[in-house]
Amino acid sequence: MDKISDEKLGKYFSISKEAFSLAKKAECVIGMEKERAAFLDTISRYIQDAEHFYKKNDKVNAFAALNYAHGWLDAGAKIRLWKVKDGRLFAGVE
Repeated sequence: MDKISDEKLGKYFSISKEAFSLAKKAECVIGMEKERAAFLDTISRYIQDAEHFYKKNDKVNAFAALNYAHGWLDAGAKIRLWKVKDGRLFAGVE
């Protein structure tokens, strides 16, 4: 597949926003509050960038921004900035 469809972007927006919402609500490792806040801020900005690009019909950059956002979500889960167990939303967790 060499095109990014609206359906594919919709799926990735949905998954990333769901994971972001769960991460914001999840418990954090004590002593990592500043790092957690920085990660959440970065993720929020990437999601906002994705929305901006999508509104400009720039699907490639929207998709790229969502992938960056989700990479940060997965990394935060891996180092326990948010304690999550949903393997559907976060890579490397069960």
